[in-house]
Amino acid sequence: MTKKVYLVGAGPGNIEYLTVKAYRLLTSTEVLIYDALVDAELLELVPEKCLKIDVGKRGGKPSTPQGEINNLLVKYGRQNKQVIRLKSGDPFIFGRCIAEIQALKTAGCEFEIIPGISSALAAPLLAGIPLTDNVLSRCFTVFTGHELDALNWEAISQIETLVILMGAKNLEDIVYQLLRYGKLPSTPIAIIRWAGTASQEIWIGELSNILTKTQGLSLSPAVIVIGEVVGLRKFL
Repeated sequence: MTKKVYLVGAGPGNIEYLTVKAYRLLTSTEVLIYDALVDAELLELVPEKCLKIDVGKRGGKPSTPQGEINNLLVKYGRQNKQVIRLKSGDPFIFGRCIAEIQALKTAGCEFEIIPGISSALAAPLLAGIPLTDNVLSRCFTVFTGHELDALNWEAISQIETLVILMGAKNLEDIVYQLLRYGKLPSTPIAIIRWAGTASQEIWIGELSNILTKTQGLSLSPAVIVIGEVVGLRKFL
């Protein structure tokens, strides 16, 4: 492999969903800069002498500033080392890749982006929920549960199937906005925590009762699916 900075998607969490190319890169890398949601087994793939730097980003907990992460990538990229920036899911889906790419380009560092399986697609599948159906769901949308005020809830509420990443913390507000703009209280909802891992948990309910069903529970990290397709799970 050419020595450069690789922005690599680790998939939804379980090492089994890592791509072959990502695996090959990990087994030969010299510097690993990784996120909090990355499977611990992945860290065991790197060579013994690999420098491992944890820059974990988790909501509500201390995290490494993005500027510091950018500086680390540039620092080791300029040393002509093989560097991996390992991100959960896919690097281009809420992965803050743009800032890192801009920093690398400004510094003249060569880089490559390696796709990963996004939890937005994998979590519903692993929970037995199809995102599309020729009757119940002719389209779906994916959005983040951060900055809810910036979203067009009137438009979102008209979409048949919704997939929400990083939304567990704001579940109450999400339910409120959807009901406010016309989603039926009986609309099915699924919350999938730690998808694809041994710790996977799934809560099924409706917009009218999901807050009661999950009251007091720790839901993060979770993928939320809302729409009639959630009801297909019992048949699949």
